[in-house]
Amino acid sequence: MNNSPEISTDPMYQLIREGKIDEFNAKKQAGEYCNLKSCDFRSLDLKGIDAVGLDFRSAYFRMSDLRGIDFRGSLLDGASINGAKISGTYFPVEISASELLLSLEHGTRLRVKRKKNKS
Repeated sequence: MNNSPEISTDPMYQLIREGKIDEFNAKKQAGEYCNLKSCDFRSLDLKGIDAVGLDFRSAYFRMSDLRGIDFRGSLLDGASINGAKISGTYFPVEISASELLLSLEHGTRLRVKRKKNKS
């Protein structure tokens, strides 16, 4: 099992790496697909990104600027936010504050507790 973050060739991911957040958001709003799973966002400035509906599972956000991002509609299972700037950031309610702190301070992968549907 490879847990290393990836530098993807996905064109939408490359927009983020190049700091073209407004262009990324416009293409996302137009319905363009992007695969951000397991991607390396290390030390990137992601302020202003429209994160609703994005799959950031196992992503690596070490030392990234995540200030003001709303991740409530995003998948963050297994992501790491070690040393990231998170002031004003919204995280999914399924991720506890202690889980966020462990990831922020020690680089642990985020564990998401989802409620099971009763059938």
